[in-house]
Amino acid sequence: RQTLEESDLKLEGDLRRFNGLNIKRLNEINCHRGKRHRNNLPVRGQRTRTNARSRRGSKKTVTGKKK
Repeated sequence: RQTLEESDLKLEGDLRRFNGLNIKRLNEINCHRGKRHRNNLPVRGQRTRTNARSRRGSKKTVTGKKK
């Protein structure tokens, strides 16, 4: 049985660095996914008109118009 250290899997700090560099690359080349990451919106095609609360943050209440 192969242990985790012997396998070619990225773990902990290496994995975080790898993911961070990939996101940074997407931002630098100005692709659609990079822009979504930059604006803290869902990246993989989910709808945002409703839902997507965890990605967009807590709800900001908007007051009604005064007469």
